[in-house]
Amino acid sequence: MLLIAPFGASCVLLFALPASPLARPRNVVGGHFLTALMGLLALTFIGDGVLAMGIGVGLGIAAMQFTETLHPPAGGNPLVVIMTGAGWSFLALPIIAGALILLLVAFIYHRFVSKRAWPA
Repeated sequence: MLLIAPFGASCVLLFALPASPLARPRNVVGGHFLTALMGLLALTFIGDGVLAMGIGVGLGIAAMQFTETLHPPAGGNPLVVIMTGAGWSFLALPIIAGALILLLVAFIYHRFVSKRAWPA
């Protein structure tokens, strides 16, 4: 499965606000990867409760800020990870694969349909 809810919000940025710094490829991939990683760490070390969710989201935001890869839609990834009990393979599929597919589709769309330069 390549679809998770935060990807829908990523599409808003990629297709409706492509000039936003939050829609840069580095932010999309980095933000989704880091927040999913923080969710997996929270799930592994804290469990599947509300505390783990809060810590996972908080750590995800901190990691994005620290690496300058802020991508707000990715903030939901720790919740998805913890509520579904995802395993470590979740980082590869759907996170990395899905984010890369979104970027490819956005590149093709902006190159051939919208005729906008992207990434900005």
